[in-house]
Amino acid sequence: MIQRIPPGPGQESVWDYPRPPRLERTAKRLEVVFGGILIADTLQGWRVLETSHPPVYYLPQEDLRMEFLRDVGGGSFCEWKGTARYWDVIVEGKRARKAAWSYPDPTPSFAPIRDHLAFYAGHMDECRVDGKVVTPQPGGFYGGWVTQDVVGPFKGGPGSWGW
Repeated sequence: MIQRIPPGPGQESVWDYPRPPRLERTAKRLEVVFGGILIADTLQGWRVLETSHPPVYYLPQEDLRMEFLRDVGGGSFCEWKGTARYWDVIVEGKRARKAAWSYPDPTPSFAPIRDHLAFYAGHMDECRVDGKVVTPQPGGFYGGWVTQDVVGPFKGGPGSWGW
């Protein structure tokens, strides 16, 4: 049995997020650092909220240092967002493979995240939300960013695949 952690003041429970997931604008500052370089910095992000998952943040390409990103294709399919493409992040010879992804032709409900990328926090030096360093969603498969304002338990860790 899953034991939902009750949210405290100013917190959200991922168990209150919807399924199918919801896309919403965020005014929070989103930053990504790799190889000691700030490669992303935006106040124009989106977040995807889905039951049992910490938010996944999507950052617009115009606020990314695209010279450090290489579209490596590949792909996976999300029943809600469509077909994803993957990106390597390369800074001064340091490479994080398939460390980011995008939806070049998202489903209509997720059309606002076209030309946006999401990053696996665990592959980067740091990802920050409003200046606070995030923790990667457990397990390495999903790309949520865990902050102090969300509580779980979170899907992705051992024993959670059937949730």
